[in-house]
Amino acid sequence: MKRTVSAKITGTVSEPAYLVWAVAVARHPGLLEEELTVTVDGEPVDYHEVESPHGGRLHVVPEAPVGEFQLDYRAVVEGRSEPEEAPEIDRISYRNPSRYVDSDRLAQVAAAHFRGMKGAETVEAVATWVNDHLLYLSGSSRVTDGATETYLARAGVCRDFAHLVITFLRARGLPARLAAVYAPGLTPMDFHAVAEVWLDGAWQVVDATRLAPRESMLRIATGRDAADTAFLNVLGGRMKLGRVDVTAAVDGDLPEEDPAAAVQLG
Repeated sequence: MKRTVSAKITGTVSEPAYLVWAVAVARHPGLLEEELTVTVDGEPVDYHEVESPHGGRLHVVPEAPVGEFQLDYRAVVEGRSEPEEAPEIDRISYRNPSRYVDSDRLAQVAAAHFRGMKGAETVEAVATWVNDHLLYLSGSSRVTDGATETYLARAGVCRDFAHLVITFLRARGLPARLAAVYAPGLTPMDFHAVAEVWLDGAWQVVDATRLAPRESMLRIATGRDAADTAFLNVLGGRMKLGRVDVTAAVDGDLPEEDPAAAVQLG
């Protein structure tokens, strides 16, 4: 499978800014083409690459000058990556609560919904419950909302679905994490967020939105929750985000999605 992805992001820098971007596909043996350009008022701006966990690659603009900012990214990837292992520290840390995954607060809720279930049965039940009970609604959540707010609101976007899935899985003792991905077939097209759970010796993708086939997704960044995987962090100065245009497509037909199948990000 050959996948072509791109991102074009604009914004206005009003105070020299330290920007950290997560838009590049994670390290992949099938990366055939890749181009990243960053400009302010049409002039090239320096950036450098920093490795992040699980093969991710951050691109850091240490001092974006005042002006109209634009980032353009494009990549072509063929084939699938090798399955990733999970050292014991990951199997421990991805069971703990985190910024947007307040599994301690929802532990009793998770027990009430999924008591007596184990392993794959728990994963399938969690994904089905979140899909059945949450409404996918753009603009329905705030960037500060965690899983508890999503559970109460019964609505959200992809990251909210993923956070609630991860929260329930961690509350039931399963290591779970968030992955930012490019998702061919997604409508409306955008950056996408999914959960991954360590089960039967592999990180398996769980996407309770069911908006795109998991087989065609490409990993960008991976972490505890959205705090680790945002496509942009402004760590100093000021930038107002403008337009975000994302594309993700496969050559030929999209793969058929089977929600019950065990799928790993490739």
